[in-house]
Amino acid sequence: MFITNLFRINRKCTHEHVTPDRECGYCPDCGKFIKNEWYITRCACCGVKLKAMIKNGEVIPQYKFCANCGCEEFIVEKLDQINFIDINFAVLKKQVVEDYAKICSTTRCWQERTDGQPKLLVQYL
Repeated sequence: MFITNLFRINRKCTHEHVTPDRECGYCPDCGKFIKNEWYITRCACCGVKLKAMIKNGEVIPQYKFCANCGCEEFIVEKLDQINFIDINFAVLKKQVVEDYAKICSTTRCWQERTDGQPKLLVQYL
């Protein structure tokens, strides 16, 4: 596996050292902030869980048709937390968060108003 990584022309980080048990963290290989997102697919007709996979960056079911009703339509659900029941059907997608430093370095405060839209308050440094 190490030899194939040497001759790979497009060396894109796969973030394989970011553990799936954490919600987010920094990749030790590339230094980017990675957020783990779990997805599950269900049949649109009967709601049965379908085994998911990632193809070209898109979450799709492993088989084209539902084994329960034969429907071709499916729904992709994002899970907040993974549990041991859904682990066989779910797929993990590692998203790179680009603007994490901007989000953490600024503080915003919203004022609640009853007469309309909330207004962003002035920030004093």
